[in-house]
Amino acid sequence: MRNQTKSKTGYPFVATLLTAALGLATQSVHAQPFVNASSSVTEYSKGNIEPKQACADLAKLKLPELISITTQMIAADGKIPAHCRVNGVLDPEIAFQVNLPSGWNKRFYMVGNGGHAGQPADDAFNVPLRNDALSNHFVMASTNTGHDAVKEPGATFVLSNPQKAIDYAYRAVHLTAVTAKEIANQYYSQPVAYSYWNSCSNGGRQGLLEAQRYPNDFDGIVAVAPWVSQTGFTIGAMWNQKALTQTPVSAGKLALLANTVMKKCDAVDGLADGLIDDPRACAFNVAKDVPSCPAGKDDESCLTPAQAAAVQKVYDGPRDSKGKQIFPGFMLGSEALQAGPNGSSSSGWLGLIAPASATAKPADFNLAEGTMRYLAFQPPRPDYDTNAFNYDRDPELLDRWSRLADAKDTNLDAFKKRGGKLIIIYGWADTILQPLMGVNYYEQAVAANGPDARSSMRLFMVPGMAHCASGVGPDQHDAVSAVIDWVEANKAPELLVAKKIVNGATARSRPLCPYPQVARFQGKGSSDDAANFQCVAPPSTKR
Repeated sequence: MRNQTKSKTGYPFVATLLTAALGLATQSVHAQPFVNASSSVTEYSKGNIEPKQACADLAKLKLPELISITTQMIAADGKIPAHCRVNGVLDPEIAFQVNLPSGWNKRFYMVGNGGHAGQPADDAFNVPLRNDALSNHFVMASTNTGHDAVKEPGATFVLSNPQKAIDYAYRAVHLTAVTAKEIANQYYSQPVAYSYWNSCSNGGRQGLLEAQRYPNDFDGIVAVAPWVSQTGFTIGAMWNQKALTQTPVSAGKLALLANTVMKKCDAVDGLADGLIDDPRACAFNVAKDVPSCPAGKDDESCLTPAQAAAVQKVYDGPRDSKGKQIFPGFMLGSEALQAGPNGSSSSGWLGLIAPASATAKPADFNLAEGTMRYLAFQPPRPDYDTNAFNYDRDPELLDRWSRLADAKDTNLDAFKKRGGKLIIIYGWADTILQPLMGVNYYEQAVAANGPDARSSMRLFMVPGMAHCASGVGPDQHDAVSAVIDWVEANKAPELLVAKKIVNGATARSRPLCPYPQVARFQGKGSSDDAANFQCVAPPSTKR
């Protein structure tokens, strides 16, 4: 994590809630879109379609909702071809950018936004994504979803114009996709042949909403760690904050917890490799399995009964007074700093620990508090006290925002019928968004879309991967090439190969299997080599 500071208690915290720093960026730099371009059966990286008009002429376009438009011709730079850069604003304040290469591959590519969005097109996390897309000859687009996060941080953008809530929820992405493709059509004098979406976290939510609300916008969608339910997440984050504020747990105690979990759960899948294949397969009870502090003792060799109860609440997720779960909790294996291959590590629950420093709040709680105060209520209630949230009565306060922003609609029939393909990827060790929101959505969508649902959608769960990427598990993959081959050549992804790259070299690789299949070591060769694993049906455990 970037921009860390220390509180008076010595715990590290995220110092600002810049969405990139939270790992809620459009797509982590650890993922590898286009890395398999040379082996793609579609040869999509070849661009030989030339513009049919001057870049400057695009500034004369008159399009629906378009308020302003400017153009700039950018010279070639290494692998990045010369391209026409178009910046514009759609009504009321949706800033967008489209980049059109001098040699085009007839495809459109778009990325999304992290957290509460508002990132500019030239954001430090966006630029590499733009360069990668252009280097492979895609028309590439992005949007700030209708507000500037520097001027209106978090979810405060609704205070200046309530319409911005709708634009953030879903409208801006759709309008930008439609507008950007029309600009491309005009520039090259031929229509976009295929359209692709690739993004993570809130960007994953945006991708799912596109499939659900606007199934004609994209042919292929890669949604990594999608924020399926902003509202469920919000309830869960408030729950965690309350539990860990009332009973703080130190970083040292989290390390004890993590080591105990790994010792008990690592080899459940038959291989002791520092990865928990499916945390649900491990029976773990904090009070029974973690050393308990005797009366009068409280050091980092044990948990007090109150601390064990607080940690169990994070695993169990928010519940009402009768014990009914409202939303899933975090998974075993995501607790604290863990050493990985060649020194790689994951940050675990350090971003969840309360109390926060004087200059920042825990990442998940800051997002949740902003959602409650500015998006859940109409009009907003900036002074809302999340400690007053009643888990029996108050979940319904989020119903209105859920209907606008949550990507929970499982009706993907229109997307499926037009040949759309959806790849969802989630890390089992995610500590920003609860992994089961992705698993539950996929299982519900498969059930809702009939026996051949997997012909248009697949889920890949990644052992040891944190939010979007990082963590101790292999986290780098090229789902973009996979979805392109699926859309254009009907080559369904039977597996994805993920790698852990350390100091430029592959330290470990694993096959990511289409859920519910799991990867199993075949007993020969290195367990750090994907070639020595096979995707098989899971054991008969509850899933």
